[in-house]
Amino acid sequence: MTKRREFIKKSVLGTAGIAIGGMGFSRSSYNSIIGANDRITVAVIGIRSQGGTHINSFLRIRDSKNVRLKTICDVDEQFWPERVKTIESATGQRPVTEWDMRRVFEDKEIDAVSFATPNFWHALGTIWACQAGKHVYVEKPSTHCVWEGRKMVEAARKYNVRVQVGMQNRSIPQVIQAIKFLHDGGIGDVFMAKGLCYKPRDSFGIAPDSEPPASLHYDMWLGPCQWQPYNEKKVHYNWHWHWATGGGDTANQGPHQFDIARWGLNKQEHPVYIYSTGGLFGIDPKECSQETPNTQTSLFKYKDGKVLEFETRGRYTNGEGTLDVRIGNIFYGTEGYLEINGSQWRAFRHRETKPFAGSDVGETVTDVMAPPGGGNHYANFIDAIREGKNEILNCDILQGYMSSVLPALANISYRLGRHLIFDGEKEKFVKDKEADKMLTREYRKPYVVPEVV
Repeated sequence: MTKRREFIKKSVLGTAGIAIGGMGFSRSSYNSIIGANDRITVAVIGIRSQGGTHINSFLRIRDSKNVRLKTICDVDEQFWPERVKTIESATGQRPVTEWDMRRVFEDKEIDAVSFATPNFWHALGTIWACQAGKHVYVEKPSTHCVWEGRKMVEAARKYNVRVQVGMQNRSIPQVIQAIKFLHDGGIGDVFMAKGLCYKPRDSFGIAPDSEPPASLHYDMWLGPCQWQPYNEKKVHYNWHWHWATGGGDTANQGPHQFDIARWGLNKQEHPVYIYSTGGLFGIDPKECSQETPNTQTSLFKYKDGKVLEFETRGRYTNGEGTLDVRIGNIFYGTEGYLEINGSQWRAFRHRETKPFAGSDVGETVTDVMAPPGGGNHYANFIDAIREGKNEILNCDILQGYMSSVLPALANISYRLGRHLIFDGEKEKFVKDKEADKMLTREYRKPYVVPEVV
């Protein structure tokens, strides 16, 4: 495809002196367009855990969408063999393996990259990819902090590439149906949206600092984070529970439910009031390195008084509503309420106990990390690349950013131990320098999110 694209560009921009600006395209926008019949070559960066979902999702659509998975990249080489085997078994071709994502961006055959790295790498990795002219699929939350998320939006627009955020509920037909029902006034005026994350999590223990394993390129793993000694309890997956690298389940599972809640409320603005409280309960901090809370309630209020609430319970609890919602959403309106549990939804009028509307009776799915339709999210990404239109994306970077800001703001309130007033237009807190400092972070060279992308 690269040779074909280069031939086309030379034909258009060659000796005849035809300017692409005269065709209505900038050079960057022209480069972003891929023909309908051209193969789209993809690299997956971060292949452990959710990275496996990315790999399998692209493999499933390789024929229907003409996708080639050329490269896998991970800073820990111990995970390479299993993923190589998966791809070879499916395609008959051995993928390229890399540990430094910068070499992936240098590969001119790569059209798009898919990030399943830890959260703290999402912004810089995405910006680097945009600068290299690559389209991006990036996991939720799109950003580790508010400021760098805005830089991601700026980079996507400046380099005219498609950036899809992995909030795949936006590609699930039943969820789309439920949100349309809300927007059409199905339960009246929706005044409150609640997101739930009830995932029991036990202590993962504690360990002394040590030398990193030979398979792990630890400096690259840390990337933008300030230097800290290697600790086996603070890397793979457990990075979620430490402030320098994660944000607890509020920033882990939370973005899915934050996004559905904001979508249902039809809010394209930031909240003005934020308060978050909770703690680490049922786990002895002396026996576990976890810093983030396992129980946390976050409350947001918008200018018009509408409320968004998110709750995470990391111990043992019941679900809520008739669908026994543990990971999902509940919306409250002037004429009733609506429950979403995975891909199933029900709506109730007033005090009635039987639903008057809802999804078709069928399989109930509660795992929103990989729901039915999740594959549609990857296909939608490929379609948007071919069309060269952000409007096709089910979760464009701007939408992903607006929802990812919510857990970031909640955790600032939690860590400061007080409520916050936010100026959404300036994306700054009102007369609160202490809180403003937490909208960004200090970076470690050369892993620096640039002021000007």
